[in-house]
Amino acid sequence: MVAIDDTMTSGRGGGRSGRRPDPADLAQLDRAPVRWSRVAGLFRPYRGELAVVVALIVASSATALATPFLIRLVIDEAIPAQDVPLLGWAVAGMVGVAAVTAVLGVLQTWLSTTVGQHVMHGLRTSVFTHLQRQSLGFFTRTRGGEVQSRLTNDIGGMQSVVTTTATSFAANATTVIGTVVAMVVLSWRLSLLSLVVLPPAVWLTRRVARMRREITAQRQRSLADLHSQVEEGLSVSGVLLGKTLGAGPAQSQRFAGTSDVLVGLEVRSQLAGRWRMATMSIVFAGIPALIYLIAGLPATSGGMTIGTLVAFTALQGALFRPLMGLLDIGVSLTASMALFSRVFEYLDLPVDIDDPEHPVPLDPGAVRGEVRFEHVGFRYPDGARDALDDVDLTVPAGATLALVGETGSGKSTLASLVARLNDPTAGRVTIDGVDVRDVTLADLAHVVGVVSQETYLLHGTIAANLRHARPDATEAEMVDAARRAQVHDVIAALPAGYETVVGARGHRFSGGEKQRLAIARTLLRDPRVLVLDEATSALDNTTERAVQAALDEASRGRTTITIAHRLSTVRDADVIAVLSAGRVVEQGTHEELLARGGRYAALAGAAEREAALVA
Repeated sequence: MVAIDDTMTSGRGGGRSGRRPDPADLAQLDRAPVRWSRVAGLFRPYRGELAVVVALIVASSATALATPFLIRLVIDEAIPAQDVPLLGWAVAGMVGVAAVTAVLGVLQTWLSTTVGQHVMHGLRTSVFTHLQRQSLGFFTRTRGGEVQSRLTNDIGGMQSVVTTTATSFAANATTVIGTVVAMVVLSWRLSLLSLVVLPPAVWLTRRVARMRREITAQRQRSLADLHSQVEEGLSVSGVLLGKTLGAGPAQSQRFAGTSDVLVGLEVRSQLAGRWRMATMSIVFAGIPALIYLIAGLPATSGGMTIGTLVAFTALQGALFRPLMGLLDIGVSLTASMALFSRVFEYLDLPVDIDDPEHPVPLDPGAVRGEVRFEHVGFRYPDGARDALDDVDLTVPAGATLALVGETGSGKSTLASLVARLNDPTAGRVTIDGVDVRDVTLADLAHVVGVVSQETYLLHGTIAANLRHARPDATEAEMVDAARRAQVHDVIAALPAGYETVVGARGHRFSGGEKQRLAIARTLLRDPRVLVLDEATSALDNTTERAVQAALDEASRGRTTITIAHRLSTVRDADVIAVLSAGRVVEQGTHEELLARGGRYAALAGAAEREAALVA
């Protein structure tokens, strides 16, 4: 008869039986509907391959239907008549049918998977590229895990539209139609019986499957909690936090509680799975038994031969699985369309900061580096007031501008406009008289370099981190940049030198060493304008001096905009601008501002008192 295995009762394929559409999927499609034409457009370049896939599926299903008729031929004619040649041809036909369907199945799987992977590759690349063009505001509003989930889980799951949902629908529909036709040809009486017996069998199977689905959903939620606790508790940052707070025992107790809940759910899930398998076993045993009963009664047999009975039973047994698949196709399509909806949401995000339609050429090698803020104003999308208001400043080429002020005064916001991390809502920012919004982002990145307080190193070698700024940099150029950043000696002392792996987020290096590596990375790109966003604020005095020496070397000959946390680091700046509530309230040299006795003098006095208390 038909073999039953657990793959049919679990996983993405069998686990769908008896499901209703997930409310989350329905809510997603209600929020962001997806047009079928847009989905079809993804596969349009592969319509020839998809037509071949459908043809292979139809051919495979039709070929497989020959087996029951060959069985009837063997039982009713070849064996009773001892017709050896006929028996040989029939047996060879059975083997041939199996071989042909197997080869067609391999070809269909290879072709459909290839198409699916190419479509997913295009989507993955498009989403990744599109997200890279989003402003920083998008990433501050969005959880990093959500972005990763859409790029990996959602797009990976969408392949099921081709390799599972679409192909299984075609295969199941062809099999059901062909099997029903073949059953009617063999015996219309037994076909009517199947129409009576199948509906309650399907209902029972779906009811048991629904019970298992509910338990499985609870188990998946518990597994998600468990994985989250592992990620939070066993990451580098998580372990560091746990050790410093003494939270290890509490985390272990919480983990044990979640694991204990999972034990009960796992047992219930396995029992529900066994109940489903038992139900399927009863169905697969019960339906053939009824067919044998009807075929054996004189009133209903209609002179049926043994071969016809065996062939019909084989066909009927093969009907149940594809029929269940067709009944669940709506749920599968809803889930698949919800995945498309989630991914298309990201693809449809508007790009706030993009290349201009008609960019102005800006040769990085010819840039002098004069930066002007012309009556600049800026307000964040969710801001209640302007973060910047009528800022008017000029930084001559090669000069240094220091921005000082209390927290929230607008220093970082103003500096972010130079590299177009944000765009002003009023006024403009120019480099050598060219509005930065009229320059391509790639050209601007060659001209403006940024070193921030948040130092981010990739999990790779030191050389790979440096070359992230300039992939074609030679070893000599890397060493030169590292020397100017005062970090070459640190690197040279490592056993693997520039091939040393920095570790997750650079945890193997101190804060000052990471900061100097970031400076070397920026210097390797050789920008004409340098923005230093509180690059030493999180460092101790000794480390600050080493990093400051690197910054002084990096700033030599460049236009530099420094956001200062410690006023001692900006005493030698050509111009110091004091910001308050988004406005420039004072500007001048260190000596000039002290002499005025205004806001800067007050800040300097507060800094001196704080230093005295620390001492």
